[in-house]
Amino acid sequence: MPTISMFYGIIVRMFYDEHAPPHFLAQYGEFKASIAIDDLKILDGKLPRRALELTLDWAELHRAELLEDWALCLRHQHPHKIAPLQ
Repeated sequence: MPTISMFYGIIVRMFYDEHAPPHFLAQYGEFKASIAIDDLKILDGKLPRRALELTLDWAELHRAELLEDWALCLRHQHPHKIAPLQ
């Protein structure tokens, strides 16, 4: 499960050969959430409000890159790093 970005204590990862819909995993401390790339809705889990807001802001800015990384992961290729939220 490669880490593709880290910012403000949030770690963003993608799994290889994962099920649809395209999504990523965000972790903040003991909290984890799976978030759909297309509509940025939580598929599973939860994050504290502020961590979720930061994660969604970041994902909105990098949606195209997230979809590219999703395609790489489906082919069992290492995804590219994505710039952190600043």
